[in-house]
Amino acid sequence: MLNDVAIAIRVLRRDGLIQRAAVIDCDVHQGNGTATIFADDPEVFTFSMHGAKNYPLFKARSSLDVELPDGTSDEVYLDQLDANLPQVFGHEPEIVFYLGGADPYAGDKLGRLAVSMDGLRQRDESVLNQCYEREVPVVTLLSGGYADDINDTVEIHCNTIRIVRKIFGNQAEPASEGVCRLGA
Repeated sequence: MLNDVAIAIRVLRRDGLIQRAAVIDCDVHQGNGTATIFADDPEVFTFSMHGAKNYPLFKARSSLDVELPDGTSDEVYLDQLDANLPQVFGHEPEIVFYLGGADPYAGDKLGRLAVSMDGLRQRDESVLNQCYEREVPVVTLLSGGYADDINDTVEIHCNTIRIVRKIFGNQAEPASEGVCRLGA
């Protein structure tokens, strides 16, 4: 098994570029890999917000786990995120690795949550704005996504990229919806 986030954090630390890192994992499946790898490492804060009844059956222990019940809506999802992000940033990370999963989406075959595309956009904006406001570099990774219509998964990931561009780019309005649609 290969954990790209863990490798990147270890290389940055080995090379003396950072000491503390945080992983904000919003894939609907628990971030058990990073949780296990960094379980005994107080310099890496692992935050996983995931479906309580989703894979894996037996959860690892992250620095902070938020387990969400099946059918969790935008309001509850975003409230939980906003309530817990201060603890992540209280760790004072020098870099954040953000996994913006598409699988909390209501139309996802495996996700079991009920978050709308707009809710996922708001999630991305919340996490990325907090990184920007705190001047913490962020590595944004796309993860998960098994929507009934693959175009929905693609659109969710494209929305994440649009928000990165909007917040960290030239502050220009992001590309319009539909640009990333398959077959377009």
